[in-house]
Amino acid sequence: MPKTKGAPALKPSMDIAEKAAPREKSSDRAVGVTVPKISTDPTMDLSSVFNRKPRILVADDDWLNRDLLQAYLTASDCEVLTASNGEEALTQALSYSPDLALIDVQMPKMDGLELCRRLKATAATRFVPVVIITALDSEDEKLNAFEAGADDFITKPYSSIVLLARVRSLLRIKRLHDEVESRNELLREVLDRYVAEDVTDVILTDPDRYFKLYGETRPVTVLFADIRNFVSYTEQHTGPEVIRTLNHVFEALSRVVFAHKGTFDKYLGDGLMVFYGAPVAGDDDAQRAVATAVEMQQLFEQLRDDPDIDLKGLGLGIGLHSGEAIVGNIGSSRVMDYTVVGDVPNVAKRLHDRAKKGQILFSSETYKELKGLKAKKLKPLKLAGRRKEVTPYVISVKDL
Repeated sequence: MPKTKGAPALKPSMDIAEKAAPREKSSDRAVGVTVPKISTDPTMDLSSVFNRKPRILVADDDWLNRDLLQAYLTASDCEVLTASNGEEALTQALSYSPDLALIDVQMPKMDGLELCRRLKATAATRFVPVVIITALDSEDEKLNAFEAGADDFITKPYSSIVLLARVRSLLRIKRLHDEVESRNELLREVLDRYVAEDVTDVILTDPDRYFKLYGETRPVTVLFADIRNFVSYTEQHTGPEVIRTLNHVFEALSRVVFAHKGTFDKYLGDGLMVFYGAPVAGDDDAQRAVATAVEMQQLFEQLRDDPDIDLKGLGLGIGLHSGEAIVGNIGSSRVMDYTVVGDVPNVAKRLHDRAKKGQILFSSETYKELKGLKAKKLKPLKLAGRRKEVTPYVISVKDL
């Protein structure tokens, strides 16, 4: 057995037992520890839980207890971190992300219960299983440990086989948690492509609420935007130039959408569709939608000065409408699209079709939701396929 850094070398298990026997104290020490021979039984190979060596933190101010646990865990193919006090253990945990912690109660600088509380209160270590190992075996001590956040409680003297079995059980739970977290990270990466990061955080707190497969009626504001005169542009430029221009413009416009906490729906050739009010609603959905449109127009004008792309002859047309619509996952069991359907997106699309270069057209339903924004009222419009007229308001780039 190699020497532990800063601690005496281990001797055979019988020597350790002989040393441990006289060390009876009223404090939390190696009182009456039963030390069997270290088992290398393959069923206790803890590396099989993660398909790698699990990293275990051992915190105990008694060097003999630390070395005993390190010996058991090393023989079970674990990577072991050791600490002689609570502050050192906390530093180790924050620096090296252990898979499990075995903690003594009575330690200098920070006791084991406070260490447990700190680990459970810190995001990076909140789900690290904590096992309290102590000679204090009263019901009150156990209750204090569990109230501090401990996942298990082992009383000295203990059987090394039972200890390792309980460690293995907690490591399996940790592995399952890690797998769920990995899937959540993948889900987060996907969601971040459609909504702002803080909206993703809200969605993941209650996905059943925010993503109903059948859809639901929600008040929303829908925004359509596309590049005017783009057909002519594609005729005069090469394929790579067209793609580079689209990607450059879309990269800039999508940042504006997420900055205003919009939900990105889809790209539509040379345009895009965005909505506000789902999956997370706010009191200012329409205000943020129009602010997005205004900033998009301003940004498009700024892009004209970019030497990497040619926007000569191009402009941005935007349309918006507010009201109740069906929001949800539309499609099939194989392919779904989280989108908005109904009259609201239809009207927004029709207004968008009427908008000229540099214009933002939005309905009176959207206008009445706005505060502190000046817009010119136009004559009512008869939109294709719709009986009721729409009264639009317009904002132009030249007026911004």
